[in-house]
Amino acid sequence: MAAKRIIIPILLIMIHTTINSQPTVGVVLSGGGALGFAHIGCLQALEEAGIYPDYVAGASMGALVGAFYANGMAPTEIYTMAQKEKIYKKTKLFYPSVDRVNLGLSSHKNVEKLMDKYIGHNSFDSLQKHLYVSVTNLNTQECEFIGSGNMLKEYVLASSSIPAVFESVIIDGQFYVDGGTTNNMPAQAIRDKCDILIGIDVVPPSKLDTINDFIGLSIRTMNTMTISNSKEGRVMCDYVIDCMAIEKYNNFNFEKYKEIYEIGYETMKKYIEEHPGMMEAVYND
Repeated sequence: MAAKRIIIPILLIMIHTTINSQPTVGVVLSGGGALGFAHIGCLQALEEAGIYPDYVAGASMGALVGAFYANGMAPTEIYTMAQKEKIYKKTKLFYPSVDRVNLGLSSHKNVEKLMDKYIGHNSFDSLQKHLYVSVTNLNTQECEFIGSGNMLKEYVLASSSIPAVFESVIIDGQFYVDGGTTNNMPAQAIRDKCDILIGIDVVPPSKLDTINDFIGLSIRTMNTMTISNSKEGRVMCDYVIDCMAIEKYNNFNFEKYKEIYEIGYETMKKYIEEHPGMMEAVYND
């Protein structure tokens, strides 16, 4: 009997130590418009490999995907939602704005409906995973990281507000737009909270032979700016996965969501195979 009294506490200590020795994993999801469909494929490949992030940081489309993911939706469920709700159609994402005050061609009405339907609450603190999003405060011209409070929807929509395309979001008298304009890889928001930080960049540096029109010029200029402000966040990540869908598609090719998703999935699978150190770090840290 005395031996049992000794063994049981020892077993409890061993179990407690094992549970608490698991490293905390975080994932950073960059912005990139339609290219952000690659995030869904990347997250699916991560989960198939047994990696389930505890923390998520996102900018723009990465913030939107991150919100659904942090609320408990599996990557396959997010993909199914995209198909069911036809969010690959621009008419399902963009809604003509009639409010000149918020300075944008499209309102957030359609995206807001999606969040209401599939998230169903408006609190960062009610999410199953910790989520942080980057937003750009136009009044102060600074980037802010938001990860708590009861304005989940407002800040995720603000992070996704491509300037002039979507309405800016006004919060407490401040005008907020796309977090990607100041920090497209917001690793800073969760670096100190994670033992292992995985960055997924859907707008990595890429070469382009020619620019054919004004739209192409505008997209290339926008992406060049985000690449510049992503450098610090990329360096902070332990592992960075570059999804090169950008070599075939652009930020507004929503109709190519299947192809972009597949590129994300295959890119992450290949990265895991070629970087066994990441799996070892997750399981043997």
